Amino acid sequence: MSLAFLFPGQGSQQVGMGRALAEAFPEARAVFEEADRTLGFPVSRLCFEGPEADLQLTANTQPAILAASVAAWRALHARGVRPDWVAGHSLGEYSALVAAGSLGLADALATVRRRGEYMQEAVPVGEGAMAAILALELPAVEQACREAARGEVVAPANVNSPGQIVIAGHAAAVDRAVEACRAAGSRRAMRLPVSAPFHCALMMPAQERLAKDLAVLPIRDPGVPLVNNVDARVVRTATEVRDGLVRQVSGSVLWRLSVEALVAQGVDTMVEVGPGRVLSGLVRKTAEGVRTLSVEDPASLEKTLAALAGGGK
Repeated sequence: MSLAFLFPGQGSQQVGMGRALAEAFPEARAVFEEADRTLGFPVSRLCFEGPEADLQLTANTQPAILAASVAAWRALHARGVRPDWVAGHSLGEYSALVAAGSLGLADALATVRRRGEYMQEAVPVGEGAMAAILALELPAVEQACREAARGEVVAPANVNSPGQIVIAGHAAAVDRAVEACRAAGSRRAMRLPVSAPFHCALMMPAQERLAKDLAVLPIRDPGVPLVNNVDARVVRTATEVRDGLVRQVSGSVLWRLSVEALVAQGVDTMVEVGPGRVLSGLVRKTAEGVRTLSVEDPASLEKTLAALAGGGK
């Protein structure tokens, strides 16, 4: 068996995430305690109790998801489960790098808090948008974006799986691209309830600000190879890690290609570590025959441990 841990990004947040793990396992509880100390506010309470409106703010969402994901990883790690590979969807790459020993937890938490602030401040509220495009392949989506741009920004932001792509850019251009995608045969094309147009050229101001932080952030060579999401390639050095974290702010998340890269390395089992099961669904659409498991609470942890020990899928 070749095992990869996958870490979710923004969009997987949910009130209550991580609470059952923290109540059941001291190693998970310690992650939330460190998060509260590092950030200077009770991110644990935000994860466990909400309010949902505050949890949806990207400067809160990003450290909250990271804390919940690392708590789940710590519970797996404490039970002797070690991955051969790691990968993360956008923000999830920071969680993956904590698991790989490349980033310290406190450094990762503080960095993604600022990352969220920079991304929110890069575009005034209402000027940008994102939309999901279903049942239309990438070349057709790219063509629709080119036709819809008209001097504005709109482009693929997340290439998630066959037939699932998210676009981002100026709000009017995104709306035009949605209509163009529908005309090209998309079964469903719709705006997403997000606070900023992530992973497009409009994020360059945020990228430039974050680059200064990342330049002085202590980053080590990952102890487990990472498939990064901006290039969908294997990363083994701190220099490559830092470069990828900078470029992913405005770059597309190449998740479909990242999954395919893991499969090309012989990975046959992928465990989604953190809140939700979105990535597991994307893997099933992308890589037929790969076993998918998840860990977000004690019940799913026990199920995954049994499956990895040979007790089922």
